[in-house]
Amino acid sequence: MRHSLAVFLLITLTACSSVPEVDDTAKKSAEEMYNEAKSALNDASYETAIKEFESLQSRFPYGRYAQQAQIEIAYAYYKQNEPDSAIAAADRFIKQYPNNPHVDYAYYLKGLANFNADIGLFGLAFGQDPTERDPKAAQDSFDAFKNLVTHFPDSKYAPDSRMRMQYLINALAQYDIHVAGYYLRRGAHVAAVNRARDVLTQFPSSTATRDALLILVQGYDALGMPTLRDDARRVLDMNFAQRAAAPQ
Repeated sequence: MRHSLAVFLLITLTACSSVPEVDDTAKKSAEEMYNEAKSALNDASYETAIKEFESLQSRFPYGRYAQQAQIEIAYAYYKQNEPDSAIAAADRFIKQYPNNPHVDYAYYLKGLANFNADIGLFGLAFGQDPTERDPKAAQDSFDAFKNLVTHFPDSKYAPDSRMRMQYLINALAQYDIHVAGYYLRRGAHVAAVNRARDVLTQFPSSTATRDALLILVQGYDALGMPTLRDDARRVLDMNFAQRAAAPQ
């Protein structure tokens, strides 16, 4: 009997010890989970914050906390220098919650993530051939900021977005100028002319218009097209008092 009792107690204790502990998260409200995740975000514990916001979305997939968690995830990825993940999270927010009052911020975050991803794209002091760079991130950044200022002109993020758009216009135009100059130096005059014309048509308000006209003058001259060359020179003289050599 004593042996049987001992075996019974051993089995009982073993069974009790194998019962899984109750997850405290299951007892928390959406607000509590959000506040904890937000606290981790404020402490720059971005990976923890992302996991906690995702856990909140899993437990409470509907309502304002789930929506806010999605935009916080995008921000956390942005701060963690993961632009692709930040952009994907912002896109999900825009698609799922187009009427959310913070959708303008989602566009702003998307623009920032792309902007910072290639902020060095046009820093030409690093010796990299500018024709090897891909301006896609800059163009995507411009498009995101443009969507923001077009659809939400009164957004508090609109003024900064407009300034960044102007920077991007100048940067994209300058990129094309470097490509056009590259073609010009290698005797690809048609390609150089076409690229310079693109600058004038696509970025007429950029700081690169003068350089584009200079390239047109040289390109048309090399192609034996004096009428177009003279037209380009006339526009150049009318708009820019001093001329310099074409950009290198």
